[in-house]
Amino acid sequence: MADIELRGIRKSYAGANVLSDVDLHIADGEFCVFVGPSGCGKSTLLRMIAGLEDITDGELRIGGKRMNEAPPAQRGVAMVFQSYALFPHLSVRENMAFGMRLAKRPPDEIARRVLAAARVLQLESLLDRKPRQLSGGQRQRVAIGRAIVREPGVFLFDEPLSNLDAALRVQTRFEIAKLHREFGHASMVYVTHDQVEAMTLADRILLLNTGDAVGRDGSIAQCGTPLALYHHPRTRFVAGFIGSPNMNFMPGTLLEPHASGARVQLHSGETLEVGVDARALAPGAPVEVGVRPEHVVLGDADHVQHIVREVRWQERLGESTYLYLDCGEGVTHWIAKAPGFAQASRGQRLAIALPPQSLHLFDRKGRACARLVPEQDLHLASPPLF
Repeated sequence: MADIELRGIRKSYAGANVLSDVDLHIADGEFCVFVGPSGCGKSTLLRMIAGLEDITDGELRIGGKRMNEAPPAQRGVAMVFQSYALFPHLSVRENMAFGMRLAKRPPDEIARRVLAAARVLQLESLLDRKPRQLSGGQRQRVAIGRAIVREPGVFLFDEPLSNLDAALRVQTRFEIAKLHREFGHASMVYVTHDQVEAMTLADRILLLNTGDAVGRDGSIAQCGTPLALYHHPRTRFVAGFIGSPNMNFMPGTLLEPHASGARVQLHSGETLEVGVDARALAPGAPVEVGVRPEHVVLGDADHVQHIVREVRWQERLGESTYLYLDCGEGVTHWIAKAPGFAQASRGQRLAIALPPQSLHLFDRKGRACARLVPEQDLHLASPPLF
C-alpha cells in the first residue's frame, strides 16, 4: 500500500508556470482522477508522480518517503499510457512478463503473476497471440496487465481509453473499475479529459484549470467527490466544466440578497428567486444564474417561476431530447433536457420552469454562492460501483 502526498508542487518551463501550489493527499486504495481542459497540466502532474518529469519546486512523497530525486523504478508505481506501447514481436505473455524479466524475477514467480493478471483481465485464451492479432480493447488490457504483474503500490493511467471506440471505452472503463475493486490496496491516479470517465470511476476528482480568479496558473479549481463538484461547484469554471451538456448561464443583476435566497433580475427582464445564501453580495452586483439542462422543467409554469424561450434547434437522442433555446443577447445558446418523446418545432415558444433550489448563483469573479440544498440530500459520497 502507498499513499501519495503532494506538497506545494510547482512545475515551470523556461520560467512559465504550468502548475502552481498543488497540495493533495491521495490515500491508500483511493481512486483519484485528474481532469481539466487541455494545457492545464494534468498529464504533467501524473508524469511527475511517475518520475518522468522533474519537479521544479515542492515535495512528492509516496508511502511516506520523499521521491523527488528517486528514479521511476524505485517509486513503486506502474504506468499505463495512452498508446499501448506493446512490443509487436512478443506474445501477450511475453509483453506482460517483460518488466519482471528485466528485474530478474524467478521464472516461476513470473509465470504465476502473469497467469493471475490474465485471469483478472480475461486474457487467458490470448496469452500466445501477438499484439497485431488483438483488438484495441484487448491491447489496452495487455498494457494494464503488464502493470498489474509488478504488484505496485500505485497505478498511474494516462488517458488509457482515448484510442478506443465508444463501445470499447465503456467496456474497458468497467474493467478498470473492477480492477480497482480487486486491487483495492493500491492507489490509482487516472488522467482524462473525458468527464464521464471522471464521474464514473473516481472516489475523488481533482479538477485543474489553466488559471484561476487570482491569476495563478495551473492551480486546483476544486477537489472532491464527483457529486460534490456536480452539485456544489465552487466557481463558474467548475460548474461549466463538470456536466454534459454544460450548465446554462444567464447574466443578471442582484436585487435582494439574503440568507434564505436571492432575487435576481435577468438582463432579459425576468426576475428569479435563487436558492442560495447571497449575503456576501451587495444589491446591484452583477451576477450570473446557472442551471443544468436536466434540472429545467418543461411546462407546469403556473406553479413554479418560469421564463419563456423560443426553440432554435433540437437533438433527438432516443432516451432524451436536447432543446436549444434562444436566451437573448450575450448568451450563445441554452439547452433544456427533455424526455425522448418530447417534440418541439423551430420557432415554438416554450415555458421553462426554474425551481429555485435547482439554480446556482455566481458573482462577477465567478465565485459561487453557497446553495441551500442540504448536502445529505444530494448523496455526495459516491456509492461503490460493485
